[in-house]
Amino acid sequence: MNRKGDSTAGSDGAAEPRGHSKKPKYSRFTQQELPACKPILTPAIVISTFCFLTIIFVPIGFASLTASRNVVEIVYEYDVDCIPQEMQNDKLAFIQSSVTDKACTKTLIVPKNMKAPVHVYYELDNFYQNHRRYVKSRNDKQLRSKEYERETTNCAPEATTSDGSPIVPCGLIAWSLFNDTYSFAINEKVIEVNKKNIAWKSDKEHKFGSDVYPKNFQEGSLIGGAKLNASIPLSEHEDLIVWMRTAALPQFRKLYGRIETDLSANEQITVTIQNNYNTYSFEGRKKLVLSTTSWIGGKNDFLGIAYLVVGGLCLCLAMGFTALYSSKPRTLGDPSYLSWNRNPDGH
Repeated sequence: MNRKGDSTAGSDGAAEPRGHSKKPKYSRFTQQELPACKPILTPAIVISTFCFLTIIFVPIGFASLTASRNVVEIVYEYDVDCIPQEMQNDKLAFIQSSVTDKACTKTLIVPKNMKAPVHVYYELDNFYQNHRRYVKSRNDKQLRSKEYERETTNCAPEATTSDGSPIVPCGLIAWSLFNDTYSFAINEKVIEVNKKNIAWKSDKEHKFGSDVYPKNFQEGSLIGGAKLNASIPLSEHEDLIVWMRTAALPQFRKLYGRIETDLSANEQITVTIQNNYNTYSFEGRKKLVLSTTSWIGGKNDFLGIAYLVVGGLCLCLAMGFTALYSSKPRTLGDPSYLSWNRNPDGH
């Protein structure tokens, strides 16, 4: 039997002095009551914040959506149209044949005035450039410097020729280079397509060497795509540079060139397409896109819609909190009641 002042048994059976508590003593430090900035989110502050976000987001959304809607686009899917009627049931045989005529001529109508520069894109669908093995099938050292010409790590099966000579550029990305071509004319007058400066400047200057030249490229039994001029360094093959910046999604556009003249509404553009690229073996689709641009880039309604949605939600929340505060107002609580080991009077 324990007497007053004797030890008492704790929960684990060990004795501890009577009156001794394991709870920490009250202090301003443990209760986080030292002088500090303690912003209190009052109803007025919360409602004002949501109103401010509404004022910012809604105009930006309208401006972005208007700019996107002002972009003029001509989109033409040609992978089926450019197959002769007699070969429609065997598209793969048509594209793989070396004797079939791949040229295809179509007429496009300009829907609205298109001010220069008019960007020419090719669009591929169901082409997974983001596949892990495809993305890794390149050698950046080889692309950057002639010193590493024989460096073909990660490039298999397009690493070397049958006699062991290195392929430059090696890898599946370069091997599958897009090789459809487009030419344009209006009233039989040829429209030039400017293919300069279509690649990122940083890529041309730092990722592709000016002393690296194509070697043994597309010389195997199976040709993947376009061939490269062996007398031009990789830093000047801008089509290759654009292609090797792999896309994140299976549907993507890549810049082919620019038309430097204005196109008037209702003008008829005659486009001649060399339908060379094989998308039929994997059920892919190909499109030709002519597009103007705005201050936010090409045609893309997502950004404007996203701003409008967020601005609309902020407006609804501001109105909801205002109605709730008006119908059931509440006074702010006393922070002293937040202490768990002392009374509100401080004892």
